[in-house]
Amino acid sequence: MHIINKNADIVDAVKTIARPLGFVPTMGALHKGHLSLVHQARKENATLGVSIFLNPAQFSSDEDLSEYPQNLNRDLELLRKENVDFAFVPPISEIYPRQFDTWVEPGALSKKLEGAHRQEHFRGVATVVTKLFNLVTPDRAYFGQKDGQQSVVIRQLARDLDIGVEVVVLPTVRDPDGLALSSRNVYLSPSEREAAPVIHRSLLRAQELLRDSVRDANQLRGEVEEMLLEEPCISRIDYVSIADAETLEELSEVNTKAMVSVAVYIGNTRLIDNVILE
Repeated sequence: MHIINKNADIVDAVKTIARPLGFVPTMGALHKGHLSLVHQARKENATLGVSIFLNPAQFSSDEDLSEYPQNLNRDLELLRKENVDFAFVPPISEIYPRQFDTWVEPGALSKKLEGAHRQEHFRGVATVVTKLFNLVTPDRAYFGQKDGQQSVVIRQLARDLDIGVEVVVLPTVRDPDGLALSSRNVYLSPSEREAAPVIHRSLLRAQELLRDSVRDANQLRGEVEEMLLEEPCISRIDYVSIADAETLEELSEVNTKAMVSVAVYIGNTRLIDNVILE
């Protein structure tokens, strides 16, 4: 596996590789969720690249970037075992050089849900993803459904800016008790980790009610919120959303493909999750 650190080197490297090129952008702290994307990308492409870049631009001022879990040597060893062809591991100075002053501003899709609570988050996501797509020029890029809104924003970005990449979104990978895998799960205390599967159970409650022909979105939101509030370890709910899966517009009645999503604090750890309602 080639490890590439400079923009100029990645641009040169992808000129001669076999196509199609699959690409998995990550912030490191790799877990089985990331590796599920790598597995699928390996199957579907002649060449596979993964980026590891902890993007400071998508962290808000009240989030401690320095506490985000990082273990580059472990991550690279995991990627070697998956037969990844190259890892792009740029320093911050390559992605955001001195006097960097051009940002990609996504539109209305980025202002809802996560965007309403993390003001600059999707500007940071859109900018770094655009830079990575321009540098790596992948044919396919792989993301997880756990970051459901992010996937919608990136698909829109690729369409609007005519970036010739197929955005592939794969199902959320979960622990056996239903908790969505996340690099932030390491912040949970043992008791908080025991309580955390209530997030997924609350989403499944909405799914069950829909199967029982409950289509009133306010009723579904209420049931999800009630289940979350019954768990003492949940210290705050940022949102409970039932929205159109493509436009992210909040629904009054579920008669189309919808995404039920939540953001909650368990103790001091903020976790998000979602399921698709068909």
